[in-house]
Amino acid sequence: MKSLDLRGLVPACVTPFTESGDVDHEALAVHGRWLAGLPGVKGIVCNGHAGEGASMTETERGDVVKTLVDAVEGKQPIITGVISDGSRVAGEEAKRYGEAGAAGVLLYPAHSWLRFGFQPGAAADRYRIVGEISGLPQILFQYPDVTKASYNLTEQLKIAELDSVFAIKNGVRNMRRWDTEVPVLRKEFPDLQILTCHDEYLLHTMFDVDGALVGYGALAPEGMWELLQAGKRRDYPAARAVHDRLLPLTKAVYHRGSHMEGSVALKLGLVQRGVIPNAYVRSPLLPLAPEADDEVAAALAHAGLGKVL
Repeated sequence: MKSLDLRGLVPACVTPFTESGDVDHEALAVHGRWLAGLPGVKGIVCNGHAGEGASMTETERGDVVKTLVDAVEGKQPIITGVISDGSRVAGEEAKRYGEAGAAGVLLYPAHSWLRFGFQPGAAADRYRIVGEISGLPQILFQYPDVTKASYNLTEQLKIAELDSVFAIKNGVRNMRRWDTEVPVLRKEFPDLQILTCHDEYLLHTMFDVDGALVGYGALAPEGMWELLQAGKRRDYPAARAVHDRLLPLTKAVYHRGSHMEGSVALKLGLVQRGVIPNAYVRSPLLPLAPEADDEVAAALAHAGLGKVL
């Protein structure tokens, strides 16, 4: 199966909404075109956590794919999150997104696994089924270690054996596991693209990866690309300098009570940068306290990130 080259920056875009709660496709297209034209960007992920994918219907998610595909005009592949619990259902969902123009799939664990865990081999079977039904290349989505849907190394290796799996979005958020498991994946599958999604732990992970698949890349792609390049050069002082410049923004976006509040803060920042017209979100997300807007604005100024549109 043909894979994608995501060795670079892969922003996970937000989904703009209107005041009435509908998807704002015009604003989404602007967001996608901006990201697609930036240095270092190798693809765009939609319908993920940053994009509030689980808050939309399958039809809406398919329309998001189509809007972005039309907007970028072939400049970048559009990869979509697939969230259905049942593996066959997820496969059919992915197939429909492929018909809408998606070039690849970021496959979520079955939601039930977050609470109850999964049987050995079940995750690999899920990826096999979705790949066979959809015909699309897939990214292994490694959830945080604190959840019961985080795949142990044995399961990761089984998934990586599949022809449809070409990359891993590793968000394990346990540096002991990162430091011991990533080298094994590298050794066993040299062509598997390792992508960090540690928005709030980027400095540590940036030296071991082929790319970064991060929601942060939708707001601060310039800084993320600079950090990724420094990591690839093994230039720790340069990477540290970028990290420190971005740290107030990292805190304003991700160091909150819930990581999901970062999706709201991303929108606040994108409004400030002139990319989207408002920061409306869908339930179960809620607006942040009024002072969050000032915090994000000050952090963007510290990072040297101003209006772009």
